[in-house]
Amino acid sequence: MYRGFNLQLEINKDDLFKRLKQVGQEFYNDNYKQVRLSLNTFITNNNSLDGSAIQNSWFPQIESDIFISHSHCDLDTALVLSGWLWENLELKSFVDSCIWGYSSDLQKEIDNEHCFIKSRGVYSYELRNHSTSHVHMMLSTALSMMIDKTECLFFLNTPNALKAYGSTDKTESPWIYSEIATSQIIEKKVPLRLLTETFSNFDGRDEIKKRLAITHDLDLSHLTKLEFEDLTLWQKNKIHREHSLDTLYRLNPAKKKANNF
Repeated sequence: MYRGFNLQLEINKDDLFKRLKQVGQEFYNDNYKQVRLSLNTFITNNNSLDGSAIQNSWFPQIESDIFISHSHCDLDTALVLSGWLWENLELKSFVDSCIWGYSSDLQKEIDNEHCFIKSRGVYSYELRNHSTSHVHMMLSTALSMMIDKTECLFFLNTPNALKAYGSTDKTESPWIYSEIATSQIIEKKVPLRLLTETFSNFDGRDEIKKRLAITHDLDLSHLTKLEFEDLTLWQKNKIHREHSLDTLYRLNPAKKKANNF
């Protein structure tokens, strides 16, 4: 991963919305199938989890430019953004719910095998806590691997994803919290194309229902802010033969401070 962006986006649900959502849905469905295939290889014949396989898997069959982090309530917006990025800039996106959206299915499969007490018709609280911790660790690892592999992270900053508690921004999503924290500490990798002075005016080396509500402080200071107008400028200012993400970096230079994007 190289750069991260804090995107505030409002989209009207018109015919364009429906068409772009369909484009994004096609990418999502394809990636979801690949994720299920990859994660299923982590389950051995006796239905236990293979920790080594988790660590060694990098979803090699999935190639994406941008990792989209979003609230489960904003899936449609994430799909439209994915469709827009492909149609206008030929950039492939990976929508994070491809992974965490699989958690319930995987959890149920393992719990039915290992945590259900048939004689009593109930699940063991202790056994399910154990299985849940491993499933969430596996999925969190998979998310971190995808963030590391993609070049950019786009965080969909909406009221569903981020809530204000006084002067502090917090999220109730453990998945969003994990992704943003990962994006802050992960090693930043400058794309090889930016290590050559292709463009004289830009040098990439200067850059990097009632329920229990559990909140996490969310530090977004390392993410570059974007709004819909910035996406429009990005599309209009693309130079022939310039990589679409290089245009984005040129229009939105990284802050020059330690440990930034």
